[in-house]
Amino acid sequence: MRNALLFDFTVDKENNTILVKREFAADVAIIWDAFTKPEILDQWWAPKPWKARTKVMDFREGGHWIYAMVGPEGEEHWARADFQTIEPQKRYTGLDAFSDADGVINPAMPQSTWDVHFKAQDHKTLVAYHIEFGDLAQLEATIQMGFKEGLTLAMEGLDEWLEANK
Repeated sequence: MRNALLFDFTVDKENNTILVKREFAADVAIIWDAFTKPEILDQWWAPKPWKARTKVMDFREGGHWIYAMVGPEGEEHWARADFQTIEPQKRYTGLDAFSDADGVINPAMPQSTWDVHFKAQDHKTLVAYHIEFGDLAQLEATIQMGFKEGLTLAMEGLDEWLEANK
């Protein structure tokens, strides 16, 4: 069934954006929770064999999420998301950046603005990301770091979580 779910990943270098559309075999309320509750996010957000570990999550407009991607040898790569707008079970926007463990943004690493939409359709949910970068160099650096491959693995992790939590 997983193979029948939509996955589209488009890079637009003219506009410094990545557009992602991914379908999940669950109702929008479940998918919304999977994207917005740290106890669920930590179970799927990182591409295996990595694990996500939330330090702080304050999911509200003006709030933030500080988390680490923890590698199999215990190495940590920290990130921070600052939430700007939230429309429950419909969309959220935010700024995404690499940071240190205290959430201090690393200006030498790529930063982006995320606009994530959730749309219910026939007992499935379509999640559509519009990710915008300040310039082409940040977009290209993100792609070179394996963003598409990592995101693909993370989405498969959510599929597995959904299957295990039916």
